[in-house]
Amino acid sequence: MRRLALIVSLTLWALPAEAQFSTRPQAQPTLRTPTAPVQTQPAATPDGDLAFGAYQRGHFLTAFLEATKRIETTPDPEAMTLIAELYANGYGVPQDDAKAISWYELAAQRGDRNALFALGMSYIEGRAGRPRDPNQARPFFEQAAAKGHRSATYNLGIMTLSGQGVPADPSGAARWFQAAADLGSGDAQYAYGAMLKDGNGVDRDLRAAARYMRAAADQDITEAMIEYAIMLFNGQGTPRDEMAAAHYMRRAAFRGNPAAMNRFARMLATGRGVTADPVLAAQWHLLGRQLGANDDWLTDFVLKLDTVQRAAAERGLREWVK
Repeated sequence: MRRLALIVSLTLWALPAEAQFSTRPQAQPTLRTPTAPVQTQPAATPDGDLAFGAYQRGHFLTAFLEATKRIETTPDPEAMTLIAELYANGYGVPQDDAKAISWYELAAQRGDRNALFALGMSYIEGRAGRPRDPNQARPFFEQAAAKGHRSATYNLGIMTLSGQGVPADPSGAARWFQAAADLGSGDAQYAYGAMLKDGNGVDRDLRAAARYMRAAADQDITEAMIEYAIMLFNGQGTPRDEMAAAHYMRRAAFRGNPAAMNRFARMLATGRGVTADPVLAAQWHLLGRQLGANDDWLTDFVLKLDTVQRAAAERGLREWVK
């Protein structure tokens, strides 16, 4: 299945290394549809279920056959949703959006939350000849959210914030994000943490923002890693801890975020939270610059290295990008 994704732009201003890291200015989340499927929460299934077990192992034809047998015995909505997923993605059977929608509808009529979510997404994505229409998607998301579907709940936050299907309402969006965050959605934890940090649609609360941001960072949300690292470095809503800040910033850098590469490079250059390492700092900056993140302070830092250090940094970079 798919979900809508929250993108909050992060601006890390170029400051002298001895200054605090900049927090980003207040930014509005924007809506985008991902280019590839992302898995949402799985349906609850009995232990030893052959159809779902086969699906999880990638034995899709077996999953299809077992789900079909299960439906012939009892009108099981979870098995119907599984068959819909197989048709939607072309797993083990020819890809067929129309058949997928038919199976989702049968499962949704029997109350399956994943099927309700998928029908909502069919209107977001315009699948099976359906119009792209958030007004028609929203009721399906609301029904799925009422059943505790975290991705549907998160999507309602995005739609409410950006005014899709309803007037834009930051306070209403914050309530949806909080609900999804408390269901365990990392994207929602990040979104709600950002709103708490900015006081956008909710009272500003840095301590709560730090808690939600850490939860999202620990679920590998890259933007949350950066935000939480900044909060740790500056002591915003959480005790100041430069070593922990370096840990999260390094994780974000290794996930390919060029802004995090430069932030981590500054920490290496100045020994803030990590042992100073000018060559490694230069490597991270050079990689971040290749990916489009400029930092005048770091550029000047690299230029001031001796020729041996610069050569070592360039050689290390070449090893990284082989």
